[in-house]
Amino acid sequence: MSLKEKANLMDAVMIKRTLTRISHEILERNKGTKGLAIIGIRCRGAFLAQRIAQMIKDIDGGKVPVGILDITLYRDDLTMIAACPVVHSTKIDFDVDDKNIVLVDDVLFTGRTIRCALDEIIDLGRPRTIQLAVLIDRGHRELPIRADYVGKNVPTTRKESVEVRLEEEDDKDEVVLLTQDD
Repeated sequence: MSLKEKANLMDAVMIKRTLTRISHEILERNKGTKGLAIIGIRCRGAFLAQRIAQMIKDIDGGKVPVGILDITLYRDDLTMIAACPVVHSTKIDFDVDDKNIVLVDDVLFTGRTIRCALDEIIDLGRPRTIQLAVLIDRGHRELPIRADYVGKNVPTTRKESVEVRLEEEDDKDEVVLLTQDD
């Protein structure tokens, strides 16, 4: 079964506008950048985290530390994804203790990726808070996890998929809805 594009959900302008809104919401909720840090889930979540940190700097002037999290070894389906999964490095060059962490990912689906990320962050220390920012929330949660900052809610069926494409990885910015080609 292959996937075909069903709809274009966001273009580059919409993505930038959405990330700008999320950046303002983060600043408002956290009353500025003091004690704030951003951690992106590899790979597209990391790119989004970098963009949000830059936007926050442009808006507020405060530089926010940014980390990258690779949750591969924390997955509960590790043996099902590959015999030898590729593990990249987690790069967090700051202490997470007592920080307000904003965890960033591209698509929130079942919640399992976020659970893995939470486990890894907690293994690194004890943040004051962990907040979640996602570009797309497509529903179908299997765990009691919700995002604090959502770019766009996109109700989907189980036969559909949401794909975020970013300039850093895919040479263009867009979000598309894919469906199984029967």
